[in-house]
Amino acid sequence: MLTYGAALAALALLVDWLGWQQARMAWSTPVYVLAIALLFAALGIWLGTRLVPRARAVPFVRNDKALAALGISPRECEVLELLAQGASNKVIARRLEISPNTVKTHAARLFEKLGASSRTQLVHKARELELLP
Repeated sequence: MLTYGAALAALALLVDWLGWQQARMAWSTPVYVLAIALLFAALGIWLGTRLVPRARAVPFVRNDKALAALGISPRECEVLELLAQGASNKVIARRLEISPNTVKTHAARLFEKLGASSRTQLVHKARELELLP
């Protein structure tokens, strides 16, 4: 009788263990998906804090000394601000009520004064010199 009870207990443990194994296999995919989702969410939050520029604690103050040293006129400064916003020459001309050729002239002078060869490089150098926010 004791052998019969031990065999029955062993069989119950085996069934329970197989049930646990089955449950573990059934839930493994959602658990792995959740773990990967949490990993990518954490990575996205970390990259977001590193790549997104933070708001300045102090308000932007244009570097007037650099403007004077480079000889950048107020109108060229306005053109530079619109270039930094990604506006085309025609859009800049309409907003400032000047001709597109005048915009091209101002842009060419800005390229010379800042030593840039592209609009992206121009904006980058202007930000380094604190001419743009």
